[in-house]
Amino acid sequence: MNAQTIDYTKLQRQVDAHPYPLVFATISGAHLYGFPSADSDFDLRGVHLLPLEQVVGLDPGEETVEKEGIHDGLEMDLVTHDAKKFFGLMLKKNGYVLEQLLSPLVVYTTPEHEKLKAIAKDCITKFHGHHYLGFAATQWKLFLKEEPPRVKPLLYVYRVLLTGIHLMRTGEIEANLLTLNETAQLPYIGELVERKLAGAEKGRLDAADIQFHEREYAKLVAELEYAMEKSPLPEQATGKAALNDLLVRLRISGC
Repeated sequence: MNAQTIDYTKLQRQVDAHPYPLVFATISGAHLYGFPSADSDFDLRGVHLLPLEQVVGLDPGEETVEKEGIHDGLEMDLVTHDAKKFFGLMLKKNGYVLEQLLSPLVVYTTPEHEKLKAIAKDCITKFHGHHYLGFAATQWKLFLKEEPPRVKPLLYVYRVLLTGIHLMRTGEIEANLLTLNETAQLPYIGELVERKLAGAEKGRLDAADIQFHEREYAKLVAELEYAMEKSPLPEQATGKAALNDLLVRLRISGC
C-alpha cells in the first residue's frame, strides 16, 4: 500500500507561523489512521498557550486557532486549543484529543508534551467507550447517507470501533487501523483500504456489500459494548490534579 509521504519540513513551517507558543503539534486524520490517499490533506492538531494577559485580562485570547488551505503545495487543516481547553477535554472522556496527544506522527514537541502524555494514562476511563460508540454511530450514518456509499466513511467506522475495543481491553490508545487489524484479523480491512487508495472509481460499495457490513458493524458494536462492560479501566479519571499543576506551570513560564 502506498502511503503518502509526510514532508515534516513543510509542516514545521506552518507550526513556526502559529501566533502562540505550542506545547505540541501532531498529525491526525487519515495519516494517523493508516490509510492516507495521495491527495489526503494533512490534519495538524495540537495545544497552544495563551499569554497570561490574555487569560486574566478583559480581552480574551483565542481558545481555538483554526487555519486551513494550501501551503507549500500541501493541503492542510490546522486546529489547536489553548492548554486549559485541551486539558478540560482530556477529563471529559474525549478519545479524540487523546489520539492527537499520543499520535506518533509528531511535528513539534516539548518537554511539557512528554509530561502531558504521561498524565494521559490517568485520564482514561471505561466510559471512553461511549465516545467511540457515539463516534462510530455518526460515521455509520454518514456512510449510509451517500448513494452509493463510499469506502472512506466505512473505514472510519471500523477504525473507531477497533480503537475503542482495543482501549477497553488494554488501556492503550491505538488509532492506526492496519495495526489494530493485526489483532482483530478482519479479512476485509486490507481490501477496503486498497479500494480507498485506488480512488473514486473503486471507492463505492454495492447493496450486497452494504448488507455484509451492516452485520459486521452490529457485531463490532456489541463487541465494544461488552469490552466496555468488562473493562478493567477505572470509572473516574485521576489526572486532574496533575493537569492543573502542569497548566499553572505553563502559564507562569509562558512555555
